Amino acid sequence: MALQAQRFSSHLATLLTMAGLAIGLGNVWRFPYMMGQHGGSAFLFIYVLFMILLAVPALSAEWSLGRSTRGGPLMAFRAAYGPRAGLVLGLFIMSGVFMALCYYSIVVGNVVYSAWFAARHGFSEAEVSRFHAGLGDHRLQYVYAMGVTLASLWIVHRGLRRGIELANRVLVPVFAVIAVYLVGVALSLDGAPQAMLDFLKPDFSAAGPTVWFAAMGQACFSVGLSGVLCVMYGSYLDDREKIVPTAMTTGLMDTGAALLATLFVVPAVLVFGLDMAAGPGLLFDTLPRLFGVMPGGRWLAALFLAGWALVAILSIICTLDAVITGLSDLASGENSRRRWTLAIGLAVLAVMFPIAMNPHWIGTLDLVFGSGMFMLGSLLAIIGVGWGLGETVTRAQIRLGLSPRMEAWMFWWIKWVVPLALAVILLGFIYNTVFTA
Repeated sequence: MALQAQRFSSHLATLLTMAGLAIGLGNVWRFPYMMGQHGGSAFLFIYVLFMILLAVPALSAEWSLGRSTRGGPLMAFRAAYGPRAGLVLGLFIMSGVFMALCYYSIVVGNVVYSAWFAARHGFSEAEVSRFHAGLGDHRLQYVYAMGVTLASLWIVHRGLRRGIELANRVLVPVFAVIAVYLVGVALSLDGAPQAMLDFLKPDFSAAGPTVWFAAMGQACFSVGLSGVLCVMYGSYLDDREKIVPTAMTTGLMDTGAALLATLFVVPAVLVFGLDMAAGPGLLFDTLPRLFGVMPGGRWLAALFLAGWALVAILSIICTLDAVITGLSDLASGENSRRRWTLAIGLAVLAVMFPIAMNPHWIGTLDLVFGSGMFMLGSLLAIIGVGWGLGETVTRAQIRLGLSPRMEAWMFWWIKWVVPLALAVILLGFIYNTVFTA
């Protein structure tokens, strides 16, 4: 049976796999520092609002596109936009996802290296310089990224149930257990509960347009909207799966994972007087310093970073699967997927090398492909759902679990409000990148 004809084995497997994609490295890493930079819990409340009003409907739309076409992203875009335009748009968006995969694998490789270093050496003041020297060894980081890529390719090659689904069934619960344990450790630190309560006091007077815009973008970013990844996993949904309720549960699990990371990182950072608004440097700069002064920091760091690496790899698995399956749709035959798996694997390893040798490129690549192209891809996918597939097909996909009135309202929301909101985010991103850089 071709992989694109397969289905998730159960509702639980669906939830764990969708959560594995949504949680990823970006959400767990990005959410704490986004809260730190944008007003603490005021950002959290606004984020939850946009998760409900924007991210969940957008996720439902991308899943609907995937399930209605039962194929990879190229097949989905061709169904929504026609054979020629759909092929061009699909290949364009998939090329952006491929580039994101290449630099993201390097970042995940760095997290794996960090977990190994923490377990082997710890982050004492004497060891931190060695740690950063290792991060600066570009060939070493390429080796770690290559290992992550090859492991992910092996899991994708095993198929949906024996590979992708099994990995999520194991790794998502492991991450949850690690995260809950670390939250308990962080909140047991002297002064941590009060520091956390002070941080969580909302100050909506500080919630200006920048905070609202950041929360809107983070809500979309965190669930993996791209026009490719969620469309791919949507094609694996069982016909009986209730898309909108499942999207709401996925959003809840995704937000829960982000909050677990926040409940560990924030109290510990505040108790030890470090900078909560450190931005992207929170992962490879602030946290090693934090673990260097925490009691038992060596093993806590190893646990935290290992859990982080595990869920990050799940996003790589999904991305590889989406690109391979999408290209496999271009050709028929039993060996088509096997050939594309080999070709994509070699291409990723080749493109990764110059990026690993020039890691300062990653910030720019992430702006163009990880933020801009993902948002554009999701916008195109949702326009394709509301205006290409049309009302009859889309409402048939979102119907289960909704009343007729709610079903009609959801279709209207997907057709009009969600694309407009995504377009605003995309235009705001372009403006900030071009005019305020």
